[in-house]
Amino acid sequence: MKKLVLAALTAMIAAIPATAAMADELRFTTGGDQGTYYGFGSVLAGQVSGATDTAVTAITSGGSQANIEALEYGDAELAFVQSDVMSYAYQGTNIFEGYPVDTFSTVAALYMEQVQIVTCNPEIKSVADLAGKNVSIGAAGSGVYFNAMDILAAYDLTEDDINPTYESFGDSVDSLQDGKIDAAFITAGAPTTAVTSLGTSKEIYLVSLDKEHIAKLIEACPYYSENVISADVYGLKEDTATVAVGAVVIAGDDVSEDAVYDFVSTVYENAEAITAAHAKGAELNLEFAASVTDVPYHPGAAKYFAEKDIEVPVK
Repeated sequence: MKKLVLAALTAMIAAIPATAAMADELRFTTGGDQGTYYGFGSVLAGQVSGATDTAVTAITSGGSQANIEALEYGDAELAFVQSDVMSYAYQGTNIFEGYPVDTFSTVAALYMEQVQIVTCNPEIKSVADLAGKNVSIGAAGSGVYFNAMDILAAYDLTEDDINPTYESFGDSVDSLQDGKIDAAFITAGAPTTAVTSLGTSKEIYLVSLDKEHIAKLIEACPYYSENVISADVYGLKEDTATVAVGAVVIAGDDVSEDAVYDFVSTVYENAEAITAAHAKGAELNLEFAASVTDVPYHPGAAKYFAEKDIEVPVK
């Protein structure tokens, strides 16, 4: 009798489709719950999970540095990162000085994310006006912090020239709402949920960077590119001149080729459906996706791009 039961169980296991047995479950670490990373990441996770045998779950996090560390320590398999912080980690510079992390690969560059300096004070018209003010410069370890430092430096300011606080997007907005801070640096694709929410109850302004200081910044930090946030994004009176970095998805090197292929192929073959769910979907572009040069691509991503006759660097 036992032999019959064992034989039956063996037959049942053998009958399970190979794809089901091999299904991957990926934790996708994103950003704060009011930021673009989490909102857009949740849409992407839902699309991939619904269309493939790879289950992706978007989770909140403290930002780019925390996401890279999550991959390094095995707490996630996929991550959103700013392109500048990704380079810091891979090359062992800035906050990763002496401690390079090279156990991850590029999946795709998805969109540009603008450095937004948000205020409710119309008298703050320039970065120079932040001197002596209470300013949120991003959560500790986030890419926002480094962006704030770079931009302040372009205007010959340092962290000591402001009264800094270290807050996430959501906390920064709450502090602006309550008048606890004068301005906040937020690096995210515009429109950003936290900023839009603030605009429903307060008059908001974005601080523009002038051309001279943008040129100075890009010369010192070439991973930035000049960018404009159009007035209609937040219903402002004029466009805002700023800079941007890329929003990139990375994967741990030990993530399977099939799982990463499922992610990339689903995202770029379903851009229309993704756009219907989140505005950032409109910025998905294959050429931009394959534009990263300083961190090699994961084999699963390279496989998809090869199908589109696009060659990317691979480890």
